[in-house]
Amino acid sequence: MELKLLDSKSVSLSEIALVGRTYSSPFSSLGHVAGVRFSPELGSCRGIFLKVSSSSTSNELDAFDDEYGGVVVDSNCLPKNSDDFAASLHFSLAHWKIRGKKGIWLKLPVERSELVPIAVKEGFQYHHAEPAYLMLTYWLPEEPCMLPANATHQVGVGGFVINDNNEVLVVQEKFCAPSFLGLWKIPTGFIHESEEIYTGAVREVKEETGIDTEFIEVVAFRHAHNLAFDKSDLFFVCMLKPLSTQFIVDDLEIQAAKWMPLLEFVEQPLIQGDSMFKKIIDICIARLGKRYCGLSAHHLVSKFDGRLSCLYYNVIDSANDNCRGT
Repeated sequence: MELKLLDSKSVSLSEIALVGRTYSSPFSSLGHVAGVRFSPELGSCRGIFLKVSSSSTSNELDAFDDEYGGVVVDSNCLPKNSDDFAASLHFSLAHWKIRGKKGIWLKLPVERSELVPIAVKEGFQYHHAEPAYLMLTYWLPEEPCMLPANATHQVGVGGFVINDNNEVLVVQEKFCAPSFLGLWKIPTGFIHESEEIYTGAVREVKEETGIDTEFIEVVAFRHAHNLAFDKSDLFFVCMLKPLSTQFIVDDLEIQAAKWMPLLEFVEQPLIQGDSMFKKIIDICIARLGKRYCGLSAHHLVSKFDGRLSCLYYNVIDSANDNCRGT
C-alpha cells in the first residue's frame, strides 16, 4: 500500500504522540515517542508516516492506520447524519477487529457532540477533552489496554525574588482559605501549555506584581498527588533576580504586594509552622549564601526527536564563585 505523509491539518502532533506508547529510547520514561519530528517553523510533522486505510466498502469510516497497529478516525470526514455514523462505526469496528487492529482513536469536534452517545454505546471510553473536541478510545484486543493515559499532572511555579536589600518579594492573595489570611507568600501560579518552567515563573511574578525578573535556578520542587481533579501536581520553586522595582498589582487575584525583610518573612507563624515551606525557605537562604546549588536551564537538541528543549541540571564551576556546592 502506498505510504502518505499525514496532513498536519487532519491530525495534530499531540494526537500522534497519544497514538503511540513510549518506545525504546533513553527518554522513554519521560513519555517521548520515538520517531516524532516537529518543525516549529513549518508547523508540521516530519518522520511519521501513516497509511490511508483501504476501505473495502463505503460503509467504513475514513481513517488512518497508525504505525503502532491502531487506527485514527479522520474527524474531518465524519458522516453528516447520526444514523449513518452509527452504522459506519459499527461496521468499521467489526472490520478493524478482523484486520487485527488494536487502539482506535476517535476525535469528535464539539459541534458533533451528538455522536458521543453513539460511540459510547459501541464501547468507546472517554480519554480527554479540550474546549474544541472530545477524544474517545476503543481497545479492540482481548488483552490489557496499552493506550497511553490522559495527562496526569499539572505544573506550578513559585518565584523567590530577593533584592540587594535582603528583601523578599511577597504577595497576599485575595482569595484563600481562612487559615491563610494575613500570610505574605511568594508569587505562585500555573505554567501555560508549551511554556518553559523558567519563563512561567518570570511571567507569574510579572503578572501578579508588575516586577520584571531574571531566572537564576530551580532550587527545589515538590511532587504531590490527588489534588485538583484528582491529578498529581509538580511545583517548582525558582530563584529570580529582580530587574525593576515599580509595583503594578494584579487586583483581580492579589490583595497587596511588597518587599519584606527576609527575617520578617521567615518568622511568619504560618511559615514557621509548616515544615515543607520552611525547608524551601532554608534552601533559598542556603542558595543566597552560596552553600547550595540549584538547577539551571540549558537548551539542548536531542537526536531522538530533533527538537530543542530545556534540560535543568546542576553545574559547579570552580572558576565561578557563584556556587560552592557545599
